[in-house]
Order: sequence, then C-alpha cells, then structure tokens
Amino acid sequence: MKRNSIFLMVGVASLYFQNVYGQQTENDSIKSNNIEQVVITGSSRPKAKLESATAISTFTAKEIQKQNPISAAALLQRVPGFAVETSGGEVGNNLFARGIPSAGAYEFTQIQEDGLPVFEDGALQFANADNFFRVDNTTGRLEALRGGTGSIFATNSPGGLINFISKEGTNDFKGAAKLETSTYGLMRTDLNLGGALVKDKLFFNIGGFYRTDDGIRKTGFKANNGGQIRMNLKYVFDKGYAKVYYKKLDDRNAFYLPIPLTNNLKEFPGFNANYGTYTYNTIGQLNIPQAGGGFFKRDLTNGINPKMDVLGAEFKYDLGNNFSVINKTRYTNINLNYTAIFPSGGPTLASDFANSNGIADGKAQYSLVGNGQVVNPQYVQKLGFWAIDKQMDNFINDLQFNYKLDKGNITAGFYRSNWKSKQYWNWSNILTTATDKPQLLDLVDTSLSPNDVGYSKTYNGVTDMSFLLRDSQTEGSLNALYLNLDYSLTDKLSFNGGIRYSNDTYRGYKVNTTTANLNNSGLTIDGTHGFDTTTADDNMSVLGNQYTYWRYDVDKVSYTGSLNYKIDSQNAVYGRFSHGFRSPNEEAYYNNIDDLSALKPALTNQIELGYKYYSRTFDIGVIPFYSTLKNLSFTDILSNGRSENKFADTRNLGVEIEGFARLFSNILEVTFNGTIQSPKYKNFSGTNADGTTFDYDGNFVRRIPKLYFNISPAVNITKEWRTYVSYNYYGKRFQTEDNKEDYSLPAFSEFGAGTSYQLGKVRFGIDATNIFNTIGITEGDPRDTSSTASSVRMARPIMGAAVRASITLEF
Repeated sequence: MKRNSIFLMVGVASLYFQNVYGQQTENDSIKSNNIEQVVITGSSRPKAKLESATAISTFTAKEIQKQNPISAAALLQRVPGFAVETSGGEVGNNLFARGIPSAGAYEFTQIQEDGLPVFEDGALQFANADNFFRVDNTTGRLEALRGGTGSIFATNSPGGLINFISKEGTNDFKGAAKLETSTYGLMRTDLNLGGALVKDKLFFNIGGFYRTDDGIRKTGFKANNGGQIRMNLKYVFDKGYAKVYYKKLDDRNAFYLPIPLTNNLKEFPGFNANYGTYTYNTIGQLNIPQAGGGFFKRDLTNGINPKMDVLGAEFKYDLGNNFSVINKTRYTNINLNYTAIFPSGGPTLASDFANSNGIADGKAQYSLVGNGQVVNPQYVQKLGFWAIDKQMDNFINDLQFNYKLDKGNITAGFYRSNWKSKQYWNWSNILTTATDKPQLLDLVDTSLSPNDVGYSKTYNGVTDMSFLLRDSQTEGSLNALYLNLDYSLTDKLSFNGGIRYSNDTYRGYKVNTTTANLNNSGLTIDGTHGFDTTTADDNMSVLGNQYTYWRYDVDKVSYTGSLNYKIDSQNAVYGRFSHGFRSPNEEAYYNNIDDLSALKPALTNQIELGYKYYSRTFDIGVIPFYSTLKNLSFTDILSNGRSENKFADTRNLGVEIEGFARLFSNILEVTFNGTIQSPKYKNFSGTNADGTTFDYDGNFVRRIPKLYFNISPAVNITKEWRTYVSYNYYGKRFQTEDNKEDYSLPAFSEFGAGTSYQLGKVRFGIDATNIFNTIGITEGDPRDTSSTASSVRMARPIMGAAVRASITLEF
C-alpha cells in the first residue's frame, strides 16, 4: 500500500474522532501504576515491583490491548535487554537476551504460560518457542524477566523468563469480542468470556481467536490462517484452589526469509523490498520421486503449521503451621509441519549459473516450467525448498513447598520434565527467476541432444532432488531441586538467594544416510527420457537401516544472591549476582554425534545493579549489567545442510533503561525503553572447514546491536480519544563474526502510529506499522557464511507499511 494511502486512512479517522468527540475530560492512561503492581515470575511469592531485586517489565491486558502488537515478538520489542527480530512474520522470530549470540530462536530465554514453559526447549531446530504461542484476549498480563533468578526457577534460561499469564474468571461475568481487518486482507475475531459458575467457589474463563490474511509480504495465498482456543476452570476452597486448563492451537503461518537487495541495501530490480518474497504460490508445490521408492509431496501454503494440544492443572493447599504446597503440571503434544523457502546464496547471472553447471557459453537454454516458454533471464535464483516434520511432546511437573517466616519466605521445589522431539527432513533445491513473484525454471544444455546424459540440469525446476534427508530423535529427561529464600533484614533492606541443582540427561539417535540416483529406477522425467538425462537426481539422499545413538549428561548448579534497599515508598536500589547455564542445543548434539566430548554447557555469570523509581506520574528503571558466557556453540544450519559447529566465549557490559511519564495533567504519556551494550567475543579462534584459520577475539558479536530503543508518546485528547506515535531504533550490527564493514547491517528506524476511541463499552482502533516503508534489515543471510561483498546482498528486511482497524466490545 502506498504511503500516502496509509496517512490518509489514519488522518481521516483522526479528523472524524476530533470533530465528533473533541472534548477534554479525564485521562484514560495506557500504563497501570507500577507502584501498585506485584510480580510473580522468577519468585516464590508475589512481590511489589519496587521490592523485587530483578530486572522485570510488566504489561497488563489493557496495555497489551492498546499496543495491539502484530505478534508476540513485536510485543517483546518493548522490553529492554531483549534484542528482537520481527522480520520472519507472525512466528519464527528471534530474541537475543543481554547480548548473548545464538543461531536465533529463544535459546537462552524461556517462554512460559502461567509459570511453565510452552515447550521445555525453546530453541529446537525449526521449533522456535513463539511457534507455539499466540497473544490474544485470553492473555491477562505479561511479565518479562532478564537475567536475575531465571536460572533458579527454570531450565536453560540464564537470559530470562517471558511469562504470559492467563485470565481467570471472577464473580463478575466479563467478556470481550473483537473484530479486526487490515490493508493486507486480514479478517480476525477474538472472543473471551469469564465469570463464576458458583459464586466465590467455581470460576471459568474461555476464549481464543481465528484469523486469516494474505500477509504483508505478498505470497499469492493465505499466508496466515488458523487460531486457538484456551479455557480454564478454577475451584477455590478454604485452604487453597485447584485449576485445570486446556489449549488447542492449529495455525498456519508463512515464514519469510532473506530477499535480494543491492549492495547498498536498496531494492533489487524486480523485487519489492517492502512487500516481496520468494515464498510465493507459483513455486509452492513439490512432487518428486524418491530413491528409496515412492514420491515426496509438499505444499508451501502450509507454512509453519503447529497442531498443538495442552492439558494442565495447578493445585495449591495451605498445610497449616505456615506451610503450603503448590503443584503445577502440564502435558503438551505438538505435531509440527514446517515448509519454507530458504535462499541458497543470492541471485546469480544466468550465464554464470550455466557455466557453473558445465554448460559452455551460449549453449544454455532456460524455460518456464509452467508453459515451456523459452526465456532469457538476466539473473536466476537457487532456492532451498525445506520440509521438516516434528512430533514433539513434553510432560512437566513442578512441586513447591513454601514456609512463611516472620520476615520472609523459604521455598523448596522439585522440577521434573520429560520431552521428546522426533523429526524428519526432506530438502530439495529449486531454480527460479530472481523476482518477487518467482517462476520455476528448467535449464538444458543445447550442445547435447535430449537423449544425452546430463542434457538437463533440472527436473521440473528442481536442481537437487532430496539432497538432504534427516531422520533423528532427541529426548530430554530433566530433574532439578531448587531452594529460594526471601528475607527482610530490616524494614528497608531485603535479601534474596536461590540455588538450583540440575541433573539432566539428553539422548537420541540419527538414521545414517547414503547417496543414490534414479538412473536405473525405470522412471522417466517426461514420459520418454530416463533420469540419466538430468543431473537433478545425481546426489539424492537415502535413509539407511543403520542408527547412531548418543547420550549426554548434565550435572550443574545454578545460584543467585541479591540485596534490595527500599529508600522510601517510591525509590529502591538493588544489586544481584547470578550464575546459570544452558545445555548444548539439539543441532550441537547432531553435529558432534560421533564425539560429544567437545560439547560443554554454556556457563553464564551476570552482575546487575538497579535503580527503580515509581510514582503516580513518573516511573524509571536504570539497570547496568555485566555478563560473561563460556562455551557458546554456533549452530546455524547452512544452505548446504551443514552446520557451523564453532565455539566461543563472550562478555557484555551494558545498561537497560525503562521509563514512563504522565505530563500536563495526564494529557501526554511517554513510554521509553532502551539498551546500550558492548557484546564481544573472547577466546574465539580456530580452523574453518576449508582449512583456513580465523581469530575473532575482541570482535563484536554478530546480529546484535550496541544500541536499540523504543519511544512511544501518546496524547489523551479526551478521556475517550487517544492517539500515539511509536519510534523504534535498531542500531548497526555485523552480519558475520569477522566484523567486515562492507558486510555490516546498518542502523534503521521504524515509525508506527495509531488512534483509538472509546464509545461506552465499544473501542475503535486504528494501528499503522512502518508507516514510512523503511527498508530495515534485521539480518543478512546466516545460511551463507561468505562475507565477500558483491553487487547483490541477501538480507531480511522488516515488513512494509500496513494498517489494521479493529472494533472491540467489552461487557
């Protein structure tokens, strides 16, 4: 959509509301009073934010509604210390906590629902934790903790905890219904209902959403289609409560990968940087014979499609004599069907591609697979058609005993989690035009006849048929004992200390593979010619009947200690030290399966100091931190199916700032969060796969900015009418570890704007994102390790400008 059209929509709506409802009344603030808020994440008991010696950000349901984030990742952009990439679409995004580099996903943080993980490991291959969570009207609030006690109350989470807390019913029946549309074909409905079945005793909440849209980047099919339903039932008795809940998620989401840009990161000819994608329906079907027999079929329109069932329960009971017990349990079953287009390098001159495939100059002939028309493209693109199936399940139980002291609380807990991930990969490469509505191409050598060996370099546009198959399984069996103490040393000074002992076992297997072709299969490529006339099948992968098994044990202790000094009712300072770890990830096990001795858990040490000030009109939190990390493994999967498999240490010095102000009798509100940091590699040298050596010691970590922040001023023109502008800044980064300037990722700014009007119980809202159509690059191509600049660069920009309009009824 053109920029002026977006401004026109927002402007017309604003003028309408101004003319009809432009009277000044009492303010309707977006931000709840932090001075009154309590937090439960990373703690054994609820605490006022001022008394919590942690770096924690909170968002109520009202605040989430008014921000109206387009995805969970977009909401987490409002949390300092979390560098978030939102360019993948609604799901599949990446979060880097406090400068800790990783291959992406949520490797050092844990996404939770109601205090338990959505899945135990949030960084399994192609199973980012946000694939399994959606923000809707059933979300009561969000608490996002950085560092601190994350390693005491969860596994593999030294970077922090992200806890989405569900709404529960009360004695008052309440509900909300929302309809939303957009400039990209969105039709979404949300519903939430909650109340009491038996007053003061039995409460319920049920809700969910269904949504379909074409995607901001144009795919030619319904990019996002599906929804979820969540429900809980809670019974309260004299000494506690019992709660059961269920979630069903079945959602399909397109996943967007890097696109071609010019070397100065401007639009590549024929490719719209804001709305274009290689993920398009013209290349959406794959149907190829297999060397082991049968055919493999895949449909790109399925995208990332998790089918997820979650059943959980929570029980709390007062045992008397200051003792209480709480038990949380959950079973999660996921069937994940993952299909996406991953570029294999950048666009190549058609003549160069032909030469690299052994075709002499002037002898190459390209044609469209769809109709056979001979074409003469300047550039062609090799794309990976990656298909992954994962069957995952997770059973968790967290048992806590609490003892209330005169001046504090002590908690002892036992955590048990069993999870399994069985996966099957089938990857092929295809050849297309280098455009944002790509067409499949066939390539033949006209110096040969159609009956000659190697005449064709493709099979219906496929250059490498099933070049990689993977059949493997990973299991985790986690056991942890933990102890946490909160104690008030004086009326103003309080202590928190925690320790967690983890005894974990990971095991799995892989099916060994061989290579084959279809030359003697009796199959033909076109009804006449055999597969010996094409090279597309020359290196097909075949699953064998030999297995390689592995096992890895982790025996580690995490601990933390802090002091919090409450200066007065509005000011507090604290200091904390914490030590935690992250076990090797799934890809690291697979890459080192023959010798796991090279693998070690990544160990983290963090020191943080904090100052907090909360009042009715102004909040501020300033948290300097220093962190070190040892044994970090690099596991990006490259376009050829191999992995980096490198190891390094890192250190980071930074400061997180978060604030909110109400000015001019609450007419103007300003929210702000930002991070300044200096994450660098240490002890990072070695030998590349090609035999060359590298030394990156002291270089800045890849993909993570030294400065990023968000500022969002809002004007409450009346009690009913609110308008806002948001500004996101994401600083310069380096795409690769060598820190070459000619391959860096420049800083970018993104603006959003919106307005809302509350008419009784009905809320009208308009929200616009990236209103200036900024080409903001979040990453280059992590699957291509080359750092040689050329006229074409592969990179993944943020989404183009879009507008959403919504109507919400609360009752």
